[in-house]
Amino acid sequence: MAGVLVYVESDGERVAPISFELLAAARELAQSLGGDVEALVAAADTGPLVGELGAADTILEVTSPALAGYLPEAQQLVLVEAIRARKPAVVLVGYTSAGLDLAAGAATATGLPVVAYCTGLRAEGSDVVADSQLYGGKLVATTTTSTPAVFSVVAGSFAEANGHAGGRGERIVTAPPAGLAQLRSRVLGTTGAGGGAVDITKAERVVSVGRGIGGADNIELAEELATAMGAELGASRPVVDSGWLPKERQVGKSGMTVKPKLYLAVGISGAPEHLEGMHDAGLVIAINTDGDAPIFKVADYGTTCDLFDLLPAITALLKPAG
Repeated sequence: MAGVLVYVESDGERVAPISFELLAAARELAQSLGGDVEALVAAADTGPLVGELGAADTILEVTSPALAGYLPEAQQLVLVEAIRARKPAVVLVGYTSAGLDLAAGAATATGLPVVAYCTGLRAEGSDVVADSQLYGGKLVATTTTSTPAVFSVVAGSFAEANGHAGGRGERIVTAPPAGLAQLRSRVLGTTGAGGGAVDITKAERVVSVGRGIGGADNIELAEELATAMGAELGASRPVVDSGWLPKERQVGKSGMTVKPKLYLAVGISGAPEHLEGMHDAGLVIAINTDGDAPIFKVADYGTTCDLFDLLPAITALLKPAG
């Protein structure tokens, strides 16, 4: 039985940051469980991707025109085939939009158990102990699972920097599954934000608001602060779902991934889905009256001050005199 198989996410040109975290986790697990770290990369052209996978001992390459763009049905076929052929002890998938499709589907197809929301993984003998965030991070469940098994990992749980080197980097080109020729779904096209929409992914400073802002009428407080800071305004999913801010300002798993030098989280609890979109920020400052909010676990600085008192005060300090 092989060691650890990592499903590599990409846009076809660059490897997604979550995959480097998975490779870092895989190297830790493989030291205890034995076997190699294997990276599975499936795309229309794997050439631009394999050079980034230096943490893998073996890189499994699957290329096919059917793998151009992300199609859950096609990617799942590849992942299931790799699990059956390589028989890994552990399969690691990111807890991302793609991972939500693939982890449970691949586990069901191969008859393996799946553990989701993982923020920590460690081996004990031939078992894997996982810490999983539940209820928006307010509860951590620790489980012990016999291998082989599938684990989906929350972004920000492992050091991305540790997932770039340390492997042998051997390449194995694998024939695509026959089922790719009989797919029942296809990508018709993709759409992005309109030309006039803001791109918060390029912002060096982001002021992001959550449900704690209270309502659409209070967004102005955060807008004034963002303007004074020279920052862009971001939001958690509940704010966007409520219609208080547009979709292009959403930070998180189903929104945008931002890497600003400064991320100010205002009234945001810190659910795993949100943390996935901002965990690489340089400096995180959290404002939340709930001292037990998960956001404080990732914040560099935090306060339980009332945001309705604090935001106007900071804005006033930042505004030019006169």
